[in-house]
Amino acid sequence: MAIRGRPRGFDRDLALQKIMEVFWAKGYEAAQLNELTAAIGITPPSFYAAFGSKESAFREAVNLYVASAGSGPMHALDAGETAQQAIRAMLLASIDVALRAPQSSGCLLILGVMNCQPETGPLYDLLKGMRKETVERVRARLRRGVADGDLPQTTDIPTLASYYGAIMQAISMQARDGATRQELEALVGPSLAALQ
Repeated sequence: MAIRGRPRGFDRDLALQKIMEVFWAKGYEAAQLNELTAAIGITPPSFYAAFGSKESAFREAVNLYVASAGSGPMHALDAGETAQQAIRAMLLASIDVALRAPQSSGCLLILGVMNCQPETGPLYDLLKGMRKETVERVRARLRRGVADGDLPQTTDIPTLASYYGAIMQAISMQARDGATRQELEALVGPSLAALQ
């Protein structure tokens, strides 16, 4: 007789890490339940008992990503002494995240939901909101740069913040398409020229 339920010693945190990696590599739509359950070694009923649904697991995985693997760019943005240093460090950290992704699939927040079918609309909105929050954090750092005298008073903060959000998305997409670290780092210098 088969044993039902989660295996003894089931480590939910470790399981969530593995689920995050599957979603990061494949995106929400392409990740199949059998891939998620195989990654953590449990049956579908046990998966639903532990995580509720594929959508709930994805939401948890996104939160874990923001707190762990995907946190580097925002930490770098906050740590830079000048606006230029902060933006440069953020872009380099974005490259690190994109190249560290399973199968070099870029950033989970950018590529996690691509097709936006009606049933995935709420998840697309979740990721879109997080991307907008990233742009707002860049905007706040640029405002600080103006206040500190790192940037001219005439700096077009909203446009530059959107621009750097777009550069981070480009890094993610190009990593997914096989760009090397050298190719991605070559984007940083021209991007920083926008601050001058």
